[in-house]
This record gives sequence, C-alpha cells and structure tokens, in this order.
Amino acid sequence: MAAKTSDEKSPVTLCVDVGGTGLKIMLLDPRGKPLTDRLRTPTPEQPTPQRLLAELDKLKDQVAGFDRVAVGFPGVIKRGVVYTAANLHPQWVEFNLQAELEKRWKRPVRVANDAAVQGYAAIQGNGVEMILTLGTGLGSAIYTEGRLCPGMELAHHPWLKDKTYEDYLGKRGLKREGAKRWNKLLTKAIEQTAATFNWDRLYLGGGNAKEIRFQLSDTIKVISNQDGLLGGVALWKHNP
Repeated sequence: MAAKTSDEKSPVTLCVDVGGTGLKIMLLDPRGKPLTDRLRTPTPEQPTPQRLLAELDKLKDQVAGFDRVAVGFPGVIKRGVVYTAANLHPQWVEFNLQAELEKRWKRPVRVANDAAVQGYAAIQGNGVEMILTLGTGLGSAIYTEGRLCPGMELAHHPWLKDKTYEDYLGKRGLKREGAKRWNKLLTKAIEQTAATFNWDRLYLGGGNAKEIRFQLSDTIKVISNQDGLLGGVALWKHNP
C-alpha cells in the first residue's frame, strides 16, 4: 500500500488497535498524522496469544518500514504485561505483550489499554478528562492534566443489582436490553461517573457510540473510532 506524503519522515509509528471483534493497524508520522489507510482484519475465534499475534504479523507485513510500535489492548496493562483480557482469552493473563512484539518485530514497543490510547488522541490536557469506549466490552480511562491514571478498569465494577458496567453497556448488554433501555442505562452511567470522578470532560468512543440517541452536554463529546490508532504517537510521548 502506498504511503501518503509527510513533511517529516521519522520516527514512524506503527499503531495497533486490538479489539474483541477486529484488529487494526496504521502508520503515523511524528506529528500523529496518518501515513497509510487503516488496515483491518477480524479478531480470530478463540483469540489466544498465538492466534492473535499471527494475524497481527499478517497485517504488519502489509505496510512499509516503521521505527516503533504503539499498541492499544482491551484489558489492564502494566509495563507491557496483560493482567486482564475478559473479551479475548484466559491465556492472555500475565502475558508480556510488549516483550513478545519487540522480539517478533525487532522494534521498540509500548502497550497500553486500548481506551487509554484512544483517549490520548482526544484529550485536551486540562483538568480531569475521562473516556468510555462502547464496543465489545466497555473501555475506560481517566487523565489529570493530560497524565493517565493507569490500571483503572471500570468495566467490571459492580453496578445496578448483580451486574457490572460492562454487563449493561457492552455489546451483549446492548443486544439484551435493546437500544432504548441501553441509552437510558448509558445516561445513568454518565451521571454516575460524573458524581464519582468529577470529570471536566467526557469522551465517548467505540463502535456502539453510534447508537447514542440522546442529547449530550457541551462537556461530552463522541470521538472517532480511528482515535484508537491516532493516539499511538501520544502514547510514546507519555511513555518514552
């Protein structure tokens, strides 16, 4: 695939967005501007580390050279190690994704929660900012003055009777509850997070953000799903 023109040539970042239903990659220039179109392939059934990494290898081979890698992964990530992967496979737990990709691709790698990477592309860096991603599951991240608070996982926090935020607001919850009730539940979740985290701005992302049917306040913004890739350069900025 031909690369788009850029005024600056390096470092080129290969950005990877791992999702419960799809795997995406894109090359970005040093300013965070796309050098290629977004490439996508379905997440494999039974997405063990071996199967998923094999699909990422195939995607990576379709783009030109790059200097470094930024990865968004749907789970709790600390120092490149996966601690939770509820919507993928149990074999991911305690898997050092960062070290494995550096070994396979011979480039430096940074890995963070996928919602956190998406948020990096959207935040303004002022006050308390929060992102919720409405996809296969529920992603979340919170920042203060542009700095990420790592390890937060709102999705599996108990909420409303005996279920969690993700049970109600993830893909399965949308299918079970129906769009009308799902929107009511999302409204309630927004109110709850505002009362709990006192955010100044909230960003809503993920594939199911398109299902939102109510008016959002000026402090809430729906962001592009592509931000899950565009935040890769900012991830390197904050984790050199």
